[in-house]
Amino acid sequence: MLTDAVCRTAKPATKDRKLSDSGGLFLLVKPTGSKSWKYKYRLPDGREKKLTIGTYPQVTLAEARKARDLAREQLTSGIDPSAEKKRRKAANALAALETFEAVARAWHREKESTLTPRYAKQVLVRLEENMFPHIGALPIDKVQPPQVLEAIRKIEARGSKEMAHRVRTHTSDVFVWAIASGICQQDPAAIIRKALKPTDPKLRPARTKLKDARKVLTSTEALNDIWWATRLASRLLALTAARPGVIRLAERTEFENLDGKQPIWRIPAGKMKLTRERKRDAAFEFVMPLSRQSVETVKAAMEASPSPQWLFPGIGSWRKPISDSTLSKHYRDAGLAGRHVPHGWRSSFSTIMNERAAVEDRERDRAIIDLMLAHVPEGVEAAYNRAAYMPRRRELAQVWADLLMDGMPLPGTLIPR
Repeated sequence: MLTDAVCRTAKPATKDRKLSDSGGLFLLVKPTGSKSWKYKYRLPDGREKKLTIGTYPQVTLAEARKARDLAREQLTSGIDPSAEKKRRKAANALAALETFEAVARAWHREKESTLTPRYAKQVLVRLEENMFPHIGALPIDKVQPPQVLEAIRKIEARGSKEMAHRVRTHTSDVFVWAIASGICQQDPAAIIRKALKPTDPKLRPARTKLKDARKVLTSTEALNDIWWATRLASRLLALTAARPGVIRLAERTEFENLDGKQPIWRIPAGKMKLTRERKRDAAFEFVMPLSRQSVETVKAAMEASPSPQWLFPGIGSWRKPISDSTLSKHYRDAGLAGRHVPHGWRSSFSTIMNERAAVEDRERDRAIIDLMLAHVPEGVEAAYNRAAYMPRRRELAQVWADLLMDGMPLPGTLIPR
C-alpha cells in the first residue's frame, strides 16, 4: 500500500508510471510530473474500466481511498461508477443554470452546431436584444406567460410583427430544452402564441412595371449623404436580382473573368438559400453570368473598397460588410416603404422578364428565368443547374440590364471623389 511520502516524492519517467495502492486504486504519474488518482474495476460483463478520482495532492491518499470504497459500493449495487460520475456532473451543470439568460445561452451553445454561423448569431442577438433585458435575470422556472407576452409586445410595438413571432419561437425552444433537461416544467412562450398579432401575409412589396422599377433605382441613387457602398450594392442588387444577403456578403474573390467575354459571379453554396446539407456541398455553388453593367458596378466597387475581402464594406469598418439592415433602411429613406423593398428586385425581374417571354412567345425562357433566380428544380443535379442554359442566361441578364440601365449614370459617378 502507498504512503503519502511515496506519493509526494514519486518522480516522473519517460513513460506513464502506475503506483498501486490496493483494491484497484493507483496513482498515475505522467512524464510531465502531474499526478492523478485512478480506480480500475470490472463490470459484471467482464469489461475493464477506469474511474478518474482526482489530482494529487488536491485529493489526498485518504480521500482517494474513500472515493474508491464508494465506487466499490456502487458496483455492488449494480451502478457503474464512471457513468454515475458523468450523471452527477451533468446534474450539477444543470443545477447551476437558474436564470432564463443562463439557460438560453446553454441551449444556444448546444444548438449552434446545427445552424449556419450567420443564423446562429442572429438567434442569439434576437434573444439578447429582446428577451434578456426583460426576463433574462428571472429564474426560468418562475417566468410566467404575461411576462413573456409583455416582452414580445414591445417588439410588436415597433411594427415588427414577423420578428415578434420569430423571437417567441426562439424563446419557446429555450423552455422546451429546459423542460427536457429537468430545469423547469412549463413553456410560457407556447401559451402566448395565439395572443400575438398575426403577421402580414402580403408578399414583399415590389415594383413590377419597368417604368416603376427604373424610378426605384433613380430614387435610391438620388439620395444625398449615402455611403458609396450602399449605392453600388443597391445597383448590383437590381442588376442581378440576387438575394440582398448574398449581395451584402459579396467578396472580391467570387468574381471571375471580369475583363473577358464571359464574366461570372461564383457564389459559394454556404451563402445560398439551401438546406444545411446542401450548404456544405460545393456542388451547389451558384454561377451567375454578369451583364456588362454588372461588371462595371463590380469593378467600381473593387476600386473604391479599402477592404481586401469585402466588395461592400461597412461605413464604420472595412473589416466588415454593410449590415443586414443597410439596404432596407436605404430604401425606406428613399420613400419606398410599402412600395418596394430590396428583396423586391427578384419579383421585379421575374415579372418583367416573364411578361417579355410571353409576348415574344419564348416559353422556354420561363424555366431559365427561374434558374437565374437560383430556384433549383427538385430531382435535378446541382452540377447541371450550375451551368444549365448559360448562354441564354447571359443573354437574358444583358437584356434586363439594358432595359433597367438605359440612360442611367455610370457606377463610377456614384462614388464621391
